[in-house]
Amino acid sequence: MAVTVADPEPGASHKPARTRRFPRMWLLRLAAALVSGFAYYLSFAPRPLWWLAPLAFAGFALVLRGRSFRGAFGYGFAFGFVFFLPLLTWLLDFLGPDFGPWPWLGLSFALALYYGLAGGLITWVSRLPLAPLWGALIFIAMETPRAWFPFGGFPWGRVAFSQPEGAFLPLASIGGAPLVGLAVVLSGFCLAALAGRLWDAREALRPALRARRTVLAALGTVLPVIAGLALWPTIGTAAQDGERTIATVQGNAPNIGLALQGERDLLRRNTLAESERLLDAIHAGKVPKPDLVLWPESATTVQGPDPQVDQLVASFGVPALIGALYVLPDRHIQNSVIVWDPRTGPGQRYAKQQLVPFGEYVPARKLAALVTPFVDQETVDMVPGDGANQTLTAAGTKVGVFVCYEAAFDYPARDAVRDGAEVLVVPTNNAWYGESEMSVQQLAMSRLRAVEHSRPVVVSAVSGVSAVVAPDGTITSSTGLFTADSLVGRVPLRTQTTLSDRLGAWTEYGLLALAIAGVAGGLVLRFRTRRTSAGTAGDTAD
Repeated sequence: MAVTVADPEPGASHKPARTRRFPRMWLLRLAAALVSGFAYYLSFAPRPLWWLAPLAFAGFALVLRGRSFRGAFGYGFAFGFVFFLPLLTWLLDFLGPDFGPWPWLGLSFALALYYGLAGGLITWVSRLPLAPLWGALIFIAMETPRAWFPFGGFPWGRVAFSQPEGAFLPLASIGGAPLVGLAVVLSGFCLAALAGRLWDAREALRPALRARRTVLAALGTVLPVIAGLALWPTIGTAAQDGERTIATVQGNAPNIGLALQGERDLLRRNTLAESERLLDAIHAGKVPKPDLVLWPESATTVQGPDPQVDQLVASFGVPALIGALYVLPDRHIQNSVIVWDPRTGPGQRYAKQQLVPFGEYVPARKLAALVTPFVDQETVDMVPGDGANQTLTAAGTKVGVFVCYEAAFDYPARDAVRDGAEVLVVPTNNAWYGESEMSVQQLAMSRLRAVEHSRPVVVSAVSGVSAVVAPDGTITSSTGLFTADSLVGRVPLRTQTTLSDRLGAWTEYGLLALAIAGVAGGLVLRFRTRRTSAGTAGDTAD
């Protein structure tokens, strides 16, 4: 059932002949790695091609068959680089032409190194029993350090984020993003193993053993799909503590990328104007009166009393969650969401914990001054939150909050649900990134979180895409990009926790531990094989 099958006798005479026959075989493998990586990219939003992901990993696994660590590292890097390049083109919209392509190329290069290392390590477990499983564990395990390094981690493009719909999505309720990702990669790797069993006649195996490995490969291909489909009926969507009508305001912003940094007043005016239009629609009976109003991320700046927001919220007559840059007494800033009561004004506040490097804080400032204008403009780093008030109380509802970039990380939404959140909200500001795929990529993450935690999710974006997502990941309503608009949707409040919530990070760390054990076992097997080969060669010489 191995993903890769090395020659039984590496020094056998047929190997040079194969090299002479196919002197450019490495070019074909490289082309296959590039095609597979691009197919993997195509499985991500806005395309509903979730089934392309396991096919892409099948192609990747076939490329790795019989390769050395160094060769597999190179093919893994190529697979990753051609995946991240198109996935992260929104960085070009953000930075603009003055920066050129170097930050985009540099980040894609750095992230592709993780895929290269995964490819190399997969060769070490290729001779173990259940090799596709060990290979899939290694690939998913590499997503854990990617969430830590560089610069606090960048988990964008995790395998699970390609699955906001389709057969694998229900697995999120059992093991979160790590289990979904493992199922996708395992299905692809087993498909490659099955293909290998069918065309590879070089293995000197007993027919019974060959048949058993073929059956295992076939089962490994379809069982993750069957498991996901079987779980669909268990995804709860019914209200367990009543329902709430939530309105989200999308004020819109100019499509100017990084220059939006100087347009804070415009963002506030646009959000206030759209809020007034929503208020008029409510008074005219065109939309129902909400129980809660939600503003997007950093829609205003709060540094003291704000009579204008006070008056607006009082006009709605219901609480609001105001996305704001909150100025601390020491003049530092926290990216916050503030509960604004129609009678008493601002109250509880959640501060974003996972800040965007080079956007909300600047790591290695002296070095960064060479490539980013934030340092030149003498901006001050934002202060991350400490996780307090992860769940806010508004309109008699426990509301879990995670802000923008935090959707890519597992812990914010999980902590909120464990703290009693009945609904999740995601204020975000994607206006920086133009009309790219970034906004829908992030929305796909929120859809995964809905199923992972069995909660409705309301996304409120400055310029789109805002959306109301049901607990099964279905989008019930959404806005377009770069339009002023509002949504009013009724969502169920849910209190039941999923197995994924109860297991928490143990799923991820358990899979990581298994991957490490697999690598260790593969190294031991390789060492013993070499010693046995050396001993046999010595006996023959004698």
